[in-house]
Amino acid sequence: MNFSTALLLILAFVAANLPFLIERIFFVIQPKIGSKNIAWRLLELVVMFFVIGGIALLLEGKLGDVHKQNWEFYAINASLFVVFAYPGFVYRYLWRRRGA
Repeated sequence: MNFSTALLLILAFVAANLPFLIERIFFVIQPKIGSKNIAWRLLELVVMFFVIGGIALLLEGKLGDVHKQNWEFYAINASLFVVFAYPGFVYRYLWRRRGA
């Protein structure tokens, strides 16, 4: 595994967890009610998936020719991105906090 692949995987892991760790909508706007709901978090997750995909496309273009992919490739990448987001989801919704 080369450096750009490792960097992309780490970046994807961090980006997948950001919607569940940060309370601001799209990391900028403070919600009017106490915290963001799950719909905002899922929308941010989808947006981050496409951002990371764009970064991956740029890195692939710098390394050589961009290979055309079929739908299976994108389905696997979306599934992997959701798996990467699982620690943030557990921390936000399933983790028992003391005094709660």
